[in-house]
Amino acid sequence: MCGIVGLFGSGNVVGEIYDGLIAIQHRGQDAAGIATFDSQFHLHKAEGLVQEVFMPQVVAGLTGPLGIGHVRYPTVGCGGVQDAQPFLIPSPFGIAMVHNGNVTNYHDLKRELVSKDFCHIDSNCDVEALLHVFGLELLKRGQRLLTPEDVFAAVKGVFARAKGSYSVVGMIAGQGLFAFRDPYGIKPLIIGERDLGNGQKAYCVTSESVALDLLDYHQGRNLKAGEAIFIDNQRRVHSAQVVPGDHHPCIFEWVYFARPDSFLDKASVYKSRLRMGEELAEIWKKTGRHADVVIPVPESSRPAATAMARALGLPYREGLVKNRYIGRTFIMPDQAARQRSIRYKLNPIQVEFEGKDVLLVDDSIVRGNTAKALVKLARTAGARTVHLASYSPPIKYPCLYGIDMSTRNEFIARDKSPEEIAWIIGADSVIYQTMEGMIHSVQQGNPELRQFCNACFSGNYPTNDITPEILAEWEKDRTHPVAEESPSQ
Repeated sequence: MCGIVGLFGSGNVVGEIYDGLIAIQHRGQDAAGIATFDSQFHLHKAEGLVQEVFMPQVVAGLTGPLGIGHVRYPTVGCGGVQDAQPFLIPSPFGIAMVHNGNVTNYHDLKRELVSKDFCHIDSNCDVEALLHVFGLELLKRGQRLLTPEDVFAAVKGVFARAKGSYSVVGMIAGQGLFAFRDPYGIKPLIIGERDLGNGQKAYCVTSESVALDLLDYHQGRNLKAGEAIFIDNQRRVHSAQVVPGDHHPCIFEWVYFARPDSFLDKASVYKSRLRMGEELAEIWKKTGRHADVVIPVPESSRPAATAMARALGLPYREGLVKNRYIGRTFIMPDQAARQRSIRYKLNPIQVEFEGKDVLLVDDSIVRGNTAKALVKLARTAGARTVHLASYSPPIKYPCLYGIDMSTRNEFIARDKSPEEIAWIIGADSVIYQTMEGMIHSVQQGNPELRQFCNACFSGNYPTNDITPEILAEWEKDRTHPVAEESPSQ
């Protein structure tokens, strides 16, 4: 999971790209990068947050009305600056590209590119493989001035060779901006426009609608699964359904990753989380247990906890204070970093816990590190009993589509009941959302969403190409990263 922005504007667009990346910084905190184009490419990328990477003197050199940006979250291995995006290739034409997702056949694709296509792969990042495939497909068209059909044919070639999940934004020197969403639409991608006057418009393609809001782009629409767009130098927008789509957006976006003020595939993240809290309240009622107060685990669980407290007629209290200078522990690159940061990140307000039966609400329970620390915090603050409610179902299966959950032994719910999990983390009880309740909560926001990628909960991988061998190879990379064979985006 990463965040991407692409802009075809006026003047120098680097400032807007910078602001857009700030809006989606939550999607990746490991590295950031921006590439722009006027008569040549200008590129800067480095490890760190957006505000750390782009100093004024750097921004001044990123000129041009066309640009793309990226914030990176590593999914396999820790990588380094060599894996930060965007990536560029000088031929054909000169192409720059960023993406959000994970190419599941990356290892095989990389070997093919090196041995059969004679490409040099200079990093461990799978977007470089996508970029080379796209370039090779454009070469087949054999003409200098590209048509939309040429671009769409190249995208079709990418779809034929690259498996997994990927939402892509890129630019071709002297030709325009392009974007496409994989044939299953697993990762989000939305386009908006803004009137520049004189009959011209600016366009922005990004991961979440919140970036469009911030940059004052309107009429946003989500790209469909298997769809591509091309904005040529005359700012004409061309679109095509390159292959038939089988739309399966990642439901974990609504659970955790996306900002609550975003809309994904027309469904409000905030409203979805409210409904998940209402569904969870009904599950709690059936337990017959008692609680004095509902306390969210900040930040993502606040809407669900608010709705749950209202449905149960219980007080809602902000009992945990978050240190906003600590990153999101879920997306930190290794377990040791997560464990160190949990205690730094949250501190209890003792009066909200002391002598009370506390119902903590969190978005998910993955490895159990945060859950165990939270229960300990609550008990140290004086809670009489501590119950933990997850507004998503038990996570049991690896995600190979761009979430840092690649090894089966990471999941505390893999082979344990809620009662066993409660004992391990020190809670009095643990309850989970149902799959039906989670899906229904999102579908109420957009009934056209008929199916989702919920592989981390169900083990059903929508691409239908995840074999035991692929699972084992990715798990090996996660537990024993090999520098030359571990893509990271």
